[in-house]
Amino acid sequence: MVKKKMYQKIQKLKKNGCNKTQIALQLQIDPTTVRKYYYMSPKIYNKYRNDLIVRKKDFDDFKQEILEIYKLNNYQKLNMAAIYDFLEEKYIKLPGNEKTLRNYIHYLITSGQLKLKAKTRCYIKVPDIPYGKQMQIDFGVYKTRSGLKLYIFAAVLSASRYKYIGLQDTPFTTIDLINHLLDCFDYIGGIPEELVIDQDSIIVVSENYGDIIYTKKFASFIEEMKLKMYVCRKSDPESKGKIENVIRYVKYNFFQIRDFNLIEDAIDSLYKWLKRRGNGKISQATKKVPILAIEEERLFLRSIMNSIFRKDSLLGRELRIVSDKSFIMVDTNEYSVPAEYKNRKVEIFKTEKDLYVFDEKNNSEIACHKLSLLTGQRIIKHRHFRNNSCSIKDLHKKTFDLYDFDSWKVFVEKNIKTYSRYSRDQCIYAGKNLQNIEDVNILEMAVEYCLENKTYSMGQLKDTFQYHLQEYKEEQSIIQDLFTNLSIKTNYSSPDVKKRDLTEYENIINAQSGVEK
Repeated sequence: MVKKKMYQKIQKLKKNGCNKTQIALQLQIDPTTVRKYYYMSPKIYNKYRNDLIVRKKDFDDFKQEILEIYKLNNYQKLNMAAIYDFLEEKYIKLPGNEKTLRNYIHYLITSGQLKLKAKTRCYIKVPDIPYGKQMQIDFGVYKTRSGLKLYIFAAVLSASRYKYIGLQDTPFTTIDLINHLLDCFDYIGGIPEELVIDQDSIIVVSENYGDIIYTKKFASFIEEMKLKMYVCRKSDPESKGKIENVIRYVKYNFFQIRDFNLIEDAIDSLYKWLKRRGNGKISQATKKVPILAIEEERLFLRSIMNSIFRKDSLLGRELRIVSDKSFIMVDTNEYSVPAEYKNRKVEIFKTEKDLYVFDEKNNSEIACHKLSLLTGQRIIKHRHFRNNSCSIKDLHKKTFDLYDFDSWKVFVEKNIKTYSRYSRDQCIYAGKNLQNIEDVNILEMAVEYCLENKTYSMGQLKDTFQYHLQEYKEEQSIIQDLFTNLSIKTNYSSPDVKKRDLTEYENIINAQSGVEK
């Protein structure tokens, strides 16, 4: 429907003798539109206009909820795309698109059903940056209507406008910032060349005539990650206007029309919004969809690195099996671990310079080495092979006392004499692998076999015992099968004998004696 002024212009040109084609050319409108209103009288036009205004609109069913959203936000001007996103998230399918909703809200405003408070917003265009060059970060605070105070970490790649948002319910510390940055690098799939930040106290200690002095932990982090830093003043739109816009975008497009009681709910909803809206819609600055543009920018980002600040995280760890000599292999080099971890599984975490080894079960750190720049090296810490908790004499006594049979005493004496240099390791191995054995008779057989063959290693004794134990189990299994088969063969059932009635026998006797019944 054309507006009233356009209808009046069409009628005026008609009175001046212009035909429909001339009116369309002069007013620069479609000839079909001219034909529609050319013969329409003012009375019919007014009725037609009123019918369109009062007819049921697509979003009439959502009118009260839309008005409630504005009421909860004190009738401030809201981002209409954010309202559409909120309704879409709640109802899945809506009767129209964003433009339809925008027209409907405009109708509510012009008809006086919705009155807004005036508010102006300014946007600042920042020069384009090459792919992989720069990421801007900033912090924000938002308090929900339910009173939940959320601290916002925001990051955006300057070229693709790909965003990452992190939340927590406590003020930021340096470690919090580092952890958010590590999560951000994982999320975007790489590390940029430069970070743009402002002079926040958790990052910068002071500025000395242009020289930025960082906090100790953050200085270690940027050195480890090989990051260039650009520190600007707070709220500096010329230097970090992109991230300033992101903080506002998150507050007004996401948080303003949502309410949360729990931070877990806020994080879950935010990540869905970030994928759907924050990175899923066309950026007005680049005219590209960030979630598609990031694929190209990732080609220019540096590969993700492990950091000493995330060594306690289970992410990024690798599993290794310790050799029987208490070493693990990492990049063609061998690194020692405590002797008690021989033949066990451990986890390693490797940064650019350091190697950390962790107990797989309790997650405790058991070794730390500087990574060797050479290849084929064996890096040893001698304390890994020493158990000073008890003397060697005590270890010998404990080993002798494991079992009482005579051949065991002889075997232990031979073991101590043969492996005098590694006697401590042999005794420790016996204490871990050969104590509390229930099948002592089989162990005695294994000991006698080792003595006969002059093999005096505790490891070889364990293998021999396992072999004899397996043979014994197989023999027991065969015997059990024999008994089972025998019981099946001897289990016969009684034959089914047919019984005759006594009258038959009486008839036979009577017939033989010539007596009739």
